[in-house]
Amino acid sequence: MRTLLAAHAHSGVRALAERPIVRAGSGWDCEMWRLGDDLCARLPRRASATALIEHEQSALPAIRARIAATGIRVPAPVAAGGPTDAFPWPWSVVPWIPGTTGLESARSARTPWAAQLAAALSALHVVADGLWPANPYRGVPLAQRDDVIRPRIRGLQDRGLLSPGDASRLATVWSRGAGAPPWARRPVWIHGDLHPGNRIVRDERLRAVIDFGDVTAGDPAYDLAAAWIVFDARGRAAFMDAYRADAATWTRAKGWAAAVGALLLEHGDGDPAHANLGREIVADVGAHDETPV
Repeated sequence: MRTLLAAHAHSGVRALAERPIVRAGSGWDCEMWRLGDDLCARLPRRASATALIEHEQSALPAIRARIAATGIRVPAPVAAGGPTDAFPWPWSVVPWIPGTTGLESARSARTPWAAQLAAALSALHVVADGLWPANPYRGVPLAQRDDVIRPRIRGLQDRGLLSPGDASRLATVWSRGAGAPPWARRPVWIHGDLHPGNRIVRDERLRAVIDFGDVTAGDPAYDLAAAWIVFDARGRAAFMDAYRADAATWTRAKGWAAAVGALLLEHGDGDPAHANLGREIVADVGAHDETPV
């Protein structure tokens, strides 16, 4: 990391090589290195993740400005690094925002910041004028993913990762979402990956929404799946009351939550936290709750 910073063309970035540097952790696509107290470097872990860094570099300055009024931070890049002999892909220097991820707290402990997340999404979900990063998996009509989600649910049952009852309930929720009236308005900006690990929380307050690599434009129901992905029934009620979407949007959102739960179960073998999140989502979307229909 120090060599990469020292090789950067911009003197301000080169100077960061003199700071204390500590590896802060990694996710599925990127890893983070702290650069002193207030900055960190965000680097893709594989070639396929380079587009995620580029999406953040292009979209986050405007998104940060819109969400700033809510008091919630977005780690828009303060410097963009390009490929060099030291590292072959684009990377970013972003603010370091202290706190813990939402994934480190129980679902029942997330209710205090449910309305804050709703406010941030209300600020984010504005009509996307001009160009936005293309994403064939997020914000699209649910019917476009039907040939992937249904076999995934059946496969999870076949592997013993879903009981027959849970598989049936998950498929029903997905079917209702896919059959709900689709988003008929202009595409709006969406985050595209709002699981609880992509929130920074401190003192029971939401401090930041992070990891915008899947940012795109489309149906906001994809983001609103957070009602079931992130919260328990009490937090979900607070979130839904604060955002105030129509019934069809919530039905599509619950369908997307079912799809995310299945995805996390399918790919959670090496990550117990994500596998557990998948099980929590399956339990919540399969239970009777207050979802408008």
